[in-house]
Amino acid sequence: GLYKAIKQLEKLDLIMDKMISYAHLLVTENINHEKNKIFYQQIKERITNYSSSLIFFNLEINQISENKLKKLFKNKFLQNYKNWIINKRSFKPYQLDLKTEKLLQDKSITSHSSWIRLFDDMIASLKFPFKNKNLSSTQIFNLLSDNNSHTRKTAAKTIGKVLGENVNIFATITNTLAKDKLINDTWRKLPKPVSSRNLANVVEDEVVDSLANSVVNFYPKLSHRYYSMKAKWYGKKQLMYWDRNAPLPFQNNKEYSWHEAKNIILDAYFEFNSEIGEIVKKFFDKSWIHAPVLEGKSPGAFAASTVADVHPFILVNYQGKARDVATLAHELGHGVHQYLAGRKQSHFNTYTPLTLAETASVFGEMLTFKNILKHAQNKKEKKVLLANKVEDMLNTVVRQIAFYKFEKEVHSQRKETELSIEKICSIWINLQKQSLGSAIEFDEEYKYYWTYIPHFIHSPFYVYAYAFGDCLV
Repeated sequence: GLYKAIKQLEKLDLIMDKMISYAHLLVTENINHEKNKIFYQQIKERITNYSSSLIFFNLEINQISENKLKKLFKNKFLQNYKNWIINKRSFKPYQLDLKTEKLLQDKSITSHSSWIRLFDDMIASLKFPFKNKNLSSTQIFNLLSDNNSHTRKTAAKTIGKVLGENVNIFATITNTLAKDKLINDTWRKLPKPVSSRNLANVVEDEVVDSLANSVVNFYPKLSHRYYSMKAKWYGKKQLMYWDRNAPLPFQNNKEYSWHEAKNIILDAYFEFNSEIGEIVKKFFDKSWIHAPVLEGKSPGAFAASTVADVHPFILVNYQGKARDVATLAHELGHGVHQYLAGRKQSHFNTYTPLTLAETASVFGEMLTFKNILKHAQNKKEKKVLLANKVEDMLNTVVRQIAFYKFEKEVHSQRKETELSIEKICSIWINLQKQSLGSAIEFDEEYKYYWTYIPHFIHSPFYVYAYAFGDCLV
């Protein structure tokens, strides 16, 4: 009976996921398209209503005794959902009564979801003046890795100025979302702001603390050491913050066409495993990738798993740099994982905790890197490739753990009081200095750079997952 009930719930959940995935993908193509935004909001509101009427299911699963559950798991059909049930029950100590759970779910549309929507609208609508043009955030941030130092500096100053002009709203969003989370956590009696994320990731608080502390302890041997070397390559004692991702002085600033990027990535995946190569090829052949930089398009990159009976979609903003090739390889790693999960697992079992979700992506990125390195023509080219890879890994591990420490500090201090703009900026700049070391110098406007990072808003404490994935790979 329990097995049949779960199958029924799974069917409903699959339909809801299909609708929300479609609406979400539509709005990420152009967040400024009002009809799409309204449609996405309508779908979210409807699905919240449907989900609210299903909350009882989790609560009742959690009321089954451990002894009864052991007996139930002897059923061969129910075995398939054992992991799903165990993960659901991990939240048992922090669940509330049915009415309160429904209220929190229903109110989410006008509480944290609305603030996330405001953030996305703000980021999409920002314009950055540059050489008589108004650039999007995707376009202006791309210039921070331009080979011209004046271009990098001008772009960095423009970013700081525009973010600074809008910092009041970003600070309000950050304070409100941190307080909203605190209210929920307090009602649930969760011990730490990060605890709900760790429960969802099926990892203990101590493990995440251990990871973060280990990375922090190695800052001097990793990021500090590397950026000192990079400064020497530039003939300087220090690099300005806009030179952190600058091409190396001895680097050939090659740009990769879409066709070249596709062939490099396909070669890497096929060489590792032909079945996986064929899956990656599907993404290109069937147009499951949205690549051009367009007005209003969601910045950055992501792989959307959608639902098990369809296929994943990938969004990137491809501009031809080596990092864009790495990003595409990364998202295709997610794509392969999601595609296989959808074919090998039932809908509820396709979900991956974030502690493992970044493994396939970083693995695909590493395969691609090793393939490019193997075909390097000489020692100088290899040196450039290795240095770029080190930079990518520092961004994946050191930078993300610095982000995690920033979130911890903001959420911890928000328990006592609303944080001033100056306080948030101070936390940000101090942690950036700690993580990057004395070889990187910051100007005043860099203190506003915390404002644009979507992970802080969309999914608090997501960021440590990148470090898990990179270290494991």
